[in-house]
Amino acid sequence: MKSNTILIIFVSVVVLAAVGYMLTSAEDPEVYLEKIEAERERQYKFIRYNIDSPLSDEQKQNFKELEFYPVDPLYKVKARLISNEEKRMREVPMTDGSVEKYIEHSYAEFELNGKTNRLLLLQSVDEKDMRNFFLAFADETSGRETYGGGRYINVRQDGKTSITIDFNLAYNPYCAYNPDYACPLPPKENLLNISVKAGEKNYKD
Repeated sequence: MKSNTILIIFVSVVVLAAVGYMLTSAEDPEVYLEKIEAERERQYKFIRYNIDSPLSDEQKQNFKELEFYPVDPLYKVKARLISNEEKRMREVPMTDGSVEKYIEHSYAEFELNGKTNRLLLLQSVDEKDMRNFFLAFADETSGRETYGGGRYINVRQDGKTSITIDFNLAYNPYCAYNPDYACPLPPKENLLNISVKAGEKNYKD
C-alpha cells in the first residue's frame, strides 16, 4: 500500500472519529431541556416555600408560578474569556443606594443575535473557587418583559480561555420580588443592545 494512500486512510479515520466524538459528546436536546426545566422547578420551590425566600408570607399565599421564556439552545453561548490583568476592585451600586465590592476579573466575548457582545465578569471578594463568577446584565427586554434592574447568571469557567454563558438560566434578583431587598445593579459594561429573550421574565405580584 502506498504511503499517500495510508495517509488518506489515516486522515479519514481521524476525521470520522472527531465527528463521532462531537455527535456523542454533544448534549442531547431532550436532556438539556430536562435540566433547564428541573432548575426552573427548583427556583419555583425555593421562592414558594423556602424560609429564605424574598416573598412575604402574604405573597407566598398568592404565588402561583414564575414566568420564563421558552428554552432556546441558541442562548447557550461559548464565550472567549479575556483576562483583566489589573483585577481592580469595583464598588457596584446597589438598588438601595449603597455599594458592594467585587473584583473586575475578566470579560466574556461572544456572538449573539448577529452581534459581538462583551460582558464584564465580576468575582466576589469572598469567593473561594476562582472559577466562579457573578454576571449581572440588562438588555432590551429590561423594564418591559423582564425586570428593569437586570438579571443574574452564575457562571463557571470551563476552559482555559473560554466560558459558557447560558441565558436560559438567567434569573431575577431578590429585589424583583420584594423592594425591601438591596441588589447589585448591572455595571455599565453589561448593558446589552440586544434583546435576550431567554431566562426568567418579570415577576408579577
